[in-house]
Amino acid sequence: MSAYQGLRVLDFTQGVAGPMATMLLGDFGAEVIKVEPPGGDRLKAHPGYHAWNRNKGVLTAELRDPTIKALIEQADVVVFDNAPGQLEALGLDADTLTSEYPRLIHVWMPPYGKTGVWSQLPPRHNLASALTGMAYRQGAYEDVPVHLVMPIIWYGQAVMGASAMGSALLERSRSGRGQGVVVTGLNGFSQVTGPVNVKSAGPLPRGAPRGASPNYRLYECADGQWLFLATLFMNFFKLALEVFGCPERFDEFVADPVAGRDALEIIFKQQPRNVWLDRLRAAGVPSAPVGPREDWFAGEVVAEAGLRRTFDHPDLGEVAILGLPLKLSATPAEIRGLATATSVPSWPSRLPASHPVQGRSGAPLAGIRVLDLGSVIAGAHAGGVLANLGADVIKIEPAEGDPFRSDGGPFLFCSRGKRALGIDLKQESAKALFFDLARGADVVLDNYRLGVRDRLGIGYQALRAINPRIISCSINAYGATGSRATRPGFDPLLQAEGGMMAAQGGADEPILHTMAVNDVATAAIVAFGIITALNAREKTGEGQEVLTSLMAQSLTYQIGEITTYAGRPPNDLGGRDCTGVRALERYYQCADGWIALSCETLDEAQNALQFLRIEVTDLAATLSATRDGALSRQITAALANQPRDTTALALWAAGVPAAPVHVGPEVFNNGWLRDNGLFEDWQHGRLGAIQSVRSYADFSATPSGFKYPTPDLGEHSVEILRDLGYTPDRIQHLLDTGAIFEPATSRAHVRDGGTALATQ
Repeated sequence: MSAYQGLRVLDFTQGVAGPMATMLLGDFGAEVIKVEPPGGDRLKAHPGYHAWNRNKGVLTAELRDPTIKALIEQADVVVFDNAPGQLEALGLDADTLTSEYPRLIHVWMPPYGKTGVWSQLPPRHNLASALTGMAYRQGAYEDVPVHLVMPIIWYGQAVMGASAMGSALLERSRSGRGQGVVVTGLNGFSQVTGPVNVKSAGPLPRGAPRGASPNYRLYECADGQWLFLATLFMNFFKLALEVFGCPERFDEFVADPVAGRDALEIIFKQQPRNVWLDRLRAAGVPSAPVGPREDWFAGEVVAEAGLRRTFDHPDLGEVAILGLPLKLSATPAEIRGLATATSVPSWPSRLPASHPVQGRSGAPLAGIRVLDLGSVIAGAHAGGVLANLGADVIKIEPAEGDPFRSDGGPFLFCSRGKRALGIDLKQESAKALFFDLARGADVVLDNYRLGVRDRLGIGYQALRAINPRIISCSINAYGATGSRATRPGFDPLLQAEGGMMAAQGGADEPILHTMAVNDVATAAIVAFGIITALNAREKTGEGQEVLTSLMAQSLTYQIGEITTYAGRPPNDLGGRDCTGVRALERYYQCADGWIALSCETLDEAQNALQFLRIEVTDLAATLSATRDGALSRQITAALANQPRDTTALALWAAGVPAAPVHVGPEVFNNGWLRDNGLFEDWQHGRLGAIQSVRSYADFSATPSGFKYPTPDLGEHSVEILRDLGYTPDRIQHLLDTGAIFEPATSRAHVRDGGTALATQ
């Protein structure tokens, strides 16, 4: 049995985000009918189309076709990505359809926002990156925006769309009613970057293309090959310095990171890469080579994990696509095949709901309790996503705390919305307390290294013995089986070996993505997996184990880029401080900032050239003109003295997809982003006023959002035990023995670097 078996989904979306969201439901058994216009999906020629639309039947029809309304009547979920106003004009908006069909879940996934001029732009990733400030969050050598060659915002929007659909389905299983759900490109941006403005601290530094600190950085070796040294935690950095023969310089490098960086650059250039990798791995030091994604996807490690699947296509021959990035033990996913043409399905009429409609109790995941053992980003952020969707998430930490704990933006982003319990799981009394919590919990989440859960006595089998309904989710670096299963791992190692760094660097040196791409991808997939398991439990009454890895997500957020077949068109490549990939898909400097252009059609190109007063003899050739050739130089000259905002508006009014590139602190005060509800203000008990992302999805009938500020270490220990019914005497005994603890000033403040020296 599959988690979403029997679910009927109508997918009216095109491109990346919507189709990938419904792909995930289809993997877990939903019947997905993709409705395309007579001309087909706008990205039908993109290799990723075959991955994003696997397991689907493709029906060709116009939205006004009368058969569409009949299908909607029998569907469980309908998904659209039209620009604001279009669905209302067709009578296909959420208010209209959910009034006609009260059990229907209507999902709208527009590429930008819900309102304003920029929300009418066509879905182009460099425009979304410009408007959200993402182009300026990526590390660079010069003060320029960076064009990302992977559509990371669309991938984030896709997985959050799938999680939001699952959350609404879970809520419907209780209330009997559907609702409208909105997951915009801004929600996708929120999930993958999570900008935080601690108003008392000032803006965060931008980051560096090779890495910010000597212990967490790209290095070139003697043979010109690159590797990433991922010694985020100081125990690993000390081991690395022993390999380099300079353990006595640890304190010096921590105190002076620039001196440490310069010294290690000299050391690495003394030996070829394979020599260093052999020595570092033998010492247990996390490190990885930089390589192309093609080699990674075709290699033995990916095959061993079952992450590459091949299918026959009638025109293309053998097509290799991403396998299943998520494992559910009791209700597994399945890839049944590539997309195939279909006719209008003969869906039988739905019977009335078998249970009476109940009152609605709040957010979609209201009543779900999660014991969150996750740390750093992947595990912690997964719990944060569930908290935003309404779950009661209890962050469980030992006395030393999450090694990522700080007063900086990344930690505040990952752990907002949770309550915090300080507990020493190595004590038997604390373990008994944990089991008391587990008896009443729905989910236990961790990202321990393989085997740690069982050594602590809290593995899935132990939890299932006391609570058969428990869902236990575990994340590790390289999966639960295979030759790498026990290795420690960090996001940049999979960026390096998985091809992301090489793709962004292009013909130049590799580039570290400032956002932890694989970590945030894993967090999103984990949230989706847990929500899927909760939906399965509604049918079976039983819990199960959910497993995934950073390695799986090294492919998920480049699923379109890794899809392979003979004669496949090449992927775009970046470069050093890459401002674009073509002359008409690029960032250009104006008198007071930067503008993004994104022309993909001849009409758009002609409109742009007319506006800029540039004459060409071959209009078609302009669409493939290089990013630094003659046309690019002409556009640069035409825009150099123009004001950013008025010129961007004028270009778009003239039919040219263009947008201003928002920069750093400006993003937090931008009117369009504010009108679309990207940020909200909240108060932290010690840090004061903070501004950060508001939501990962919006629900019309069961609003979600963060209920708590980011907690200090152990902040809610006593409160949580009182909720469990523990007596004051028993609570005091646990405090006296150190089994639990409350906040202490020394624990709550920013770390001094003794545990983790660097982030991306």
